[in-house]
Formats: sequence, structure tokens, C-alpha cells
Amino acid sequence: MPRPVVPRSADGERTDATPRHVACVMDGNGRWAARRDLPRTSGHRAAEATVIDIVEAARSAGVRWLSLYAFSTENWRRPGEEVDYLLCLVRRVVRKHAPLLHARGIRCRFLGGADARIPAELARDFADLTTLTSRNRGMTLTVAFDHGGRRDIVEAARSLIRSGAAPEAVDEDSFAAHLPFPDTPDVDLVIRTSGEQRISNFMLWQVAYAEWVFPSVLWPDFRATHFLECLNTYQRRHRRFGGVAADTNGEPGS
Repeated sequence: MPRPVVPRSADGERTDATPRHVACVMDGNGRWAARRDLPRTSGHRAAEATVIDIVEAARSAGVRWLSLYAFSTENWRRPGEEVDYLLCLVRRVVRKHAPLLHARGIRCRFLGGADARIPAELARDFADLTTLTSRNRGMTLTVAFDHGGRRDIVEAARSLIRSGAAPEAVDEDSFAAHLPFPDTPDVDLVIRTSGEQRISNFMLWQVAYAEWVFPSVLWPDFRATHFLECLNTYQRRHRRFGGVAADTNGEPGS
């Protein structure tokens, strides 16, 4: 597997620019299936191989946090047959790959609500994998399932109010402490496959200053080589966080 290009500073010293936290919006399963005259469920089934490939690629590349957007709060609006298939598929994938993830030292977590529509068996599988891998110290894999960025922010606000915090004491750090998994660092790079360019209510707080890459490849065809290309794109960017960057002459840039 090719390694990501590592940029060098002006004096030739190695610069480690591997993003700490990469998030993927796994988009294009339905279109992948439609182009093959297959039912949408076939696209979801084909996506399983991509998930494992990208988890391995991210771990090998030195990414410490990987988040995958699997199912949003809005996805419940899809046809019941498709939703039921997705619920069964996710349960099978979790059970099938739990030993591999644990063997790789990956810590697994699930970001989402406790929606009553999630089958008890699936919720139990999520909890079992979380417990199994909780002591692992390798990459942290967060699967966003029944996730909505707006809901997370609303729930954090409610939690902050219940805590009795004085308004003047509320700042970004105290607010973020009430979000799910507050130890999760901000996202450095978001990859959304299929070429669509939307946020789709994904980790809204955490992606505030993320770099975005929109490869045209549909998720079932997305592989480690594409993932590394996205890392290379990230490494060539200059993150300014609202400030200015110096140009090649050392003058402030825009």
C-alpha cells in the first residue's frame, strides 16, 4: 500500500501532516446499485468491503481517530424495507468484524441517539463491541449511527442548563464538555464520496474548521488508494483557522 506524501518545510525538514481525525461521509451506495440495475440494498451490501479497507488504510497511515457516518437521524425517512435491511446489515457487520477490530487494537464507539426504533439486539451488539474494545489504545473508530449534529448540540445545551452553569461561565470548552464523547478531537479532514458537497448534519460542532475533500468515487468503489489520495490533498493545504498564511516571500497571504 502506498504511503501518503509527507510535505517538507522550506529548509527540507520532515513535516508530519497526517490528520489526527478523519471523518467519512459514506455516500453513493444507492447510485452504485442503480448504475448496475440492482436494488439499493445491493449498494449497502457492497459498502461493507470499503469500510474494512478504509479502517485498515487509516490505521496504517497513522490516523488516530476515524469517524464513519453510517446512518443519520433523517435516514429513518427512507422506505421501511431499506431501513430494515440496513439495521440487519449493520448488526451482521458488527458481529462479523468485532474480532478483527479488537485484534487490531482499535477502540470502537457508536455516536447516536437511543432511538426506540433501533432494535434491542443491535443496541446490545453496539454495547458489546464498545465494551470489548474499550481498553484498546490504537485508533479510535467512531461509527455515527442514528446521528444528527443538530440534535447533539441541542442535547448539549440542555445538559449544560441542567448542570446549573451561569451564562457568563459558558464558553466553547464548557459547552463541548457536554457533547457526546467530549474527548473526541475536532475533525481535521472530512471525506465525502460520490462528489456530493453537503454537510448533511454530520458532527456539526466538530467539523467547524475541517478541510473537506469530495472525491467523485462512489463509496462501494472507494479503496485505500483513494483514501491516501485524500490524505495527500489534505497535506498540501494550508490550514489558517481564520488567520492568514505567509506566501513564498514570507508576506501575509489571503
